[in-house]
Amino acid sequence: MKKAVSILFLIITITSCNSEKKENPLEGTWRLISAETTEKDSTFSTFNPKTKMIKIINDTHFAFFNHDLNNGKDSTAAVFFGGGGKYTLKDSVYTENLEYFNNRQWENGKFEFVVKIKNDTLTQKGIEKVEKLGINRIITEKYVREK
Repeated sequence: MKKAVSILFLIITITSCNSEKKENPLEGTWRLISAETTEKDSTFSTFNPKTKMIKIINDTHFAFFNHDLNNGKDSTAAVFFGGGGKYTLKDSVYTENLEYFNNRQWENGKFEFVVKIKNDTLTQKGIEKVEKLGINRIITEKYVREK
């Protein structure tokens, strides 16, 4: 009897370990390495090398944080912002539902991007539109996976 219970336990353990969970290539921590914005007919870099921004993505949520590299010591250049919420991914369409942001006027925004991953680089391109702030622009951001 003990042998049968042990075999049954072993079979259950093995089959539970083999349950197929579709791997999400976006999951992980990403550091921003470039950013550009296109408004009307003008494209310009919005990447600030004096700050560090990361984006953390799990199976249901994303979060991003950006801060200056001087630990806020220079009050004229001190930067901190962060936000997050739920997202969906269907094929290469990544849609962020911004539930939290330190600039509250952006909250409840829905932002759709096309994402591509090549090696350890994530590129996302899409439209940022916040009507109440008069924002309507195309952004392209590149991230590298943090190890």
